Order: sequence, then C-alpha cells, then structure tokens
Amino acid sequence: MKYKITLILLLIIVGASTAQMRKWTLQECVEYAVEHNLTIEQFEQDLENAKIDKSDAIGGLLPTLNASGSASKNVGFTIVSTSNVPVAGNQSTFNVNGQVSSNLTLFNGLRNIKQLQRAKLNAISSQYRLDNLKDDIRLNVANAYLLVLSGKEQLKTFKAQYAVTEQDLKKTRELVASGVLPQGDLLEIEATAANQEQQIVNGEGNVLIARVNLAQLLQLTDYENFDIAEEEFAIPPSDILKNSAKVIFDNALTFRNDIKFSESNVQLAEQDLKIAKGAYFPTLTGFFQYGTRYSDATSPLPDGNGGTFTPNFTQQLWIFDGISYGAQLNVPIFNGWSTRNNVKRSQISLEKAKVQFEQDKLALENTIQQAYVDVSTFEKAYEAALKTLEARSLAYDYAKERYDNGLMNAFDFSQAQARVDNAKADVIRTKYDYIFRLKILEFYFGLPISLN
Repeated sequence: MKYKITLILLLIIVGASTAQMRKWTLQECVEYAVEHNLTIEQFEQDLENAKIDKSDAIGGLLPTLNASGSASKNVGFTIVSTSNVPVAGNQSTFNVNGQVSSNLTLFNGLRNIKQLQRAKLNAISSQYRLDNLKDDIRLNVANAYLLVLSGKEQLKTFKAQYAVTEQDLKKTRELVASGVLPQGDLLEIEATAANQEQQIVNGEGNVLIARVNLAQLLQLTDYENFDIAEEEFAIPPSDILKNSAKVIFDNALTFRNDIKFSESNVQLAEQDLKIAKGAYFPTLTGFFQYGTRYSDATSPLPDGNGGTFTPNFTQQLWIFDGISYGAQLNVPIFNGWSTRNNVKRSQISLEKAKVQFEQDKLALENTIQQAYVDVSTFEKAYEAALKTLEARSLAYDYAKERYDNGLMNAFDFSQAQARVDNAKADVIRTKYDYIFRLKILEFYFGLPISLN
C-alpha cells in the first residue's frame, strides 16, 4: 500500500513538473495570444453589439404590435366608459378597457432602409477592426518570440566563450606558476573572464526580460515557468524581394484589414449622410387599432324585441368593441435648422473619413517601403557580420597560436578574443533582425507568420 501511494505521488510530481516545463512554439504563442487577449474579447463584444444593431434596423422595417388593458374602480362622480354618460352621486363603478394597436412606417425618406444598410456595414467594419487587431498581435508576438530566441543564442555564445576562457585561464595559471609567463598575463586573462561572466549575467537578464515581455503579450502571469521551445532557426528561404515594393503595396490594399476598416468607415459616413438627408422628407405612418370595454354601470340596451337587457361582461366586450385605422403624415417645415446642421455635420464626417482613408493608405505604403528597405539593409548587415566573424575568427586563431608560443601578451590576446565575441553577438543580432524584417514584409504580402 505504501509503495502504491509513493508511486502515485511520484507520478503527480513528475506530471506537474512536466506541465510547468512546457516549451512554447511560435505557433502556439500566436494562437494563444489571439484566443486570450482581453482587447480582442472587447472587440468581439463590440462585434456582437453591431450584430444587435443590425437586428434593430431590421425591426425598424416591421410593423409594431402592442396590447394594453386596464381595470379601475371609481367612487363618486364618474363617466361610464361604455356610454360616456356622467353618473353623479356616491355611486361605485367598475370599468375594464382593452386595446391592441399596430403602427408601420410607410415612408420616412428611406431612413429605415439606409439604417439597415448602415447596420450591415457597421458589422462588417467591426469584423475588420477585430481582424486587424489580431494581425497586430501576431506581429508583436512574433517579434517578442524572436527577441527571446536571439537572447538565448547570445547567452549560449557567451557561455561557450567563457568555457574557452576558463581553459585559457587554467593554462595561464600553470605557465605563470612555472615562470614562463608574467603575472600580468594572468591578471589580463582573469579580467577577460570577469568581463565574460558579466556578459553572461546581462545575457540571462535580457532573456528573462524578453520572456516576461512575451508572457505579458500572452497575458500569462507565471513568468518563472514560461519558456519557449529550444530550437534554432536558420534564415528562411524567401522570394519576397523578387516583388517590388509597389507590387507588395498593391497586393496589401486588397486584403489588409486596416485598409478595409478605414474604407468601411468611409462607407459608414456616406450612409450617415444619406440618413441625415432623409430627415428633409415627410414621414408617412400607417396605424391600426382595435379596442373594447366593460362597465358595471352600463344602462339597459334594447333587445330587438321591444324589450331591454343589461349585457354581461362577455357581451359588453363584443358590443362595445371598435376598430380604427388610417395614416398619419408629418411634414417637416422648420425645426431650428437641426436637420440642415445634421446634414452638414455628416458631410464633414464623410470628408474626414475620406482623408483618414487616404492617410491610412499612405501610412501603409510608407510602412511597406520601409520594410522593403529594411529587408535589403539587414540582409546586407547579416552578410557583413558573417564576413566580419570569419575574419575575426581567423585573427583569433592566429593570435591564440602566437599567445600559446609566448609571442603575444595577454592584453593583445584578450582584445582579439573580445573582437570575436562582439562579432558573434553581431551575427546573432543581425540574423534575427533580418528574419523579423523578412517576416514583416511577407506578412504585408499576405503570407502567414512562420519561421519554417
């Protein structure tokens, strides 16, 4: 029994540890961020409200139907509801009234139809806004993910360099102890090791900050147990630069959600102007009403045979019912210029929406032009960093050979090593800078974010 309990506890601990050490891939981070972002949830709620507005607009085209009823007890002077005859004195009467009515807007300058069209456009616009937010989150998550990767690779490089320096430090101590090298060489190597230790500490801090930033984008709070998958990425093959910046921009105009959202705002402003102008027209409303009533003070009625009878409750409801129907026309003549001013405001809003649309297109074009230049620039910077690293590595190998043979002092050797360290860091930095700029440009061309 104790063995079984121990085994179960061990499985629980192992399972919990495995869950805590989950490594997130880029795709998992992007999907999680899109599904759990609070701003996205708010925009989704706005989209639901837009759909409700559409339902309201459809209801505005349908007739209304309402029913009402009342029952009252009157003491003293009153008017009999079934005959409109006044009754004086201290008499008590009981009255019942019921009514069903319906109204339908026959014409109001087509505002109800335009309102429905606007509601449909607003639902589409809200969807564009939501999709655009998701696009921004995907880019931000990809950038934050690459920053973690870059920090991890730099940290590995720092640790590998420190391991080599430790070997040099051990060897230098032996040579100093045997009198082959002066004490100053040992101090120089020790200073280099201390500097590399500081680089490792700073690198670990940078990785931690990058992980926290990524976790915050995912809106996770367990920073200590959050990490990304241990994988290295080479420069992905891409033919994006075979397209000109103009081609990429023209293609982006056809699918970018921010452009569609801006364009839909122009269409909404156009509908608002049409709705405002509709207030210049008369409003024609049709109505229908059915009502009936009962009173216990009703006078006797002829029965058709020369006699009279006092109708009961059900009989009165049938006898005293009635129908009214017709149409009502309201013609706007003067309303303190409110309609005219609303039209002017709508015209201004339309012009502002058009200007904003042109600004958004210009901003997109500038962004794509910058992204296009960045890809070319960072590609060249990465290639230059590789060449620099190759040259620094050859120089370091030569310096190490001379140092090992006592032909170079420790200071010059440490400088050669520092130059290699810096070159390796530049390769990693420019590599991920290039990858991210490449992915941005592909994203604007309509390609999904992927590091494969």
